[in-house]
Amino acid sequence: MIEKRAAQRHRVFKGGTITFENRGIACTVRNMSDGGAAVDLDTSATLPQSVTLSITRDNFVRNCRMVWRSDKRIGLAFVQ
Repeated sequence: MIEKRAAQRHRVFKGGTITFENRGIACTVRNMSDGGAAVDLDTSATLPQSVTLSITRDNFVRNCRMVWRSDKRIGLAFVQ
């Protein structure tokens, strides 16, 4: 398989929150890079294309767009 990412992702295991339209959904961040992240959702939910990913423990907040989805795992690209 050919790697298409511009930046290498690093494995992590951090609790986070996906927020959109005044709603918050708990998630687990599984890997991250400078350009995006893959997260596991704690519940199945319909998400809009644009969301915010927050990791409170790290004071991390990024606006994101959903790039792909597979069941409860989603790929996010950070929006500058």
